[in-house]
Amino acid sequence: MIDEEALAATDIKSGTSQNRLWRYGPLIVWAALIFIGSSSILAGSNTSPFLVQPIRWLFPTASESTLQLVHLLIRKAGHLTEYAILAWLAARAFRTSSNELLHRRWFLVALILVVLYSLSDEFHQSFVPSRGASLLDCAIDSVGGLAALLLLAFRNRGVRSRKSPR
Repeated sequence: MIDEEALAATDIKSGTSQNRLWRYGPLIVWAALIFIGSSSILAGSNTSPFLVQPIRWLFPTASESTLQLVHLLIRKAGHLTEYAILAWLAARAFRTSSNELLHRRWFLVALILVVLYSLSDEFHQSFVPSRGASLLDCAIDSVGGLAALLLLAFRNRGVRSRKSPR
């Protein structure tokens, strides 16, 4: 397992473009994948066949309304998960940044990025005919990002307390 704090100290001292690519590249790629997923490709009508059919096969007596509810819950879990990953990648980038503000305020900056990206994603979806904008989705996205950031913060607090002398 990589010691992120040691890596952060090394990266901060050497702000090369290769380090920046390693730091911000995955974050940018993931944000692009979220943007692509916000097109009609992952609209509910397109995900239903490959999500609902296996559930229907596993539970042949399930009503259509139950199947649609499960489909909706899977899609909302996807929102939560994709923004948890976005938050984790943002935290990874900002915690190892050579920019002092990003490095010191990684939690807040990552959370702001997640919320703003979620809002812009829903705005983008408002222009896609097979999609719709939803503030509920923004809330779910933000909760996913916040949960990931809290897990990281608590994990880091535990790691630091174990390293400090007693």
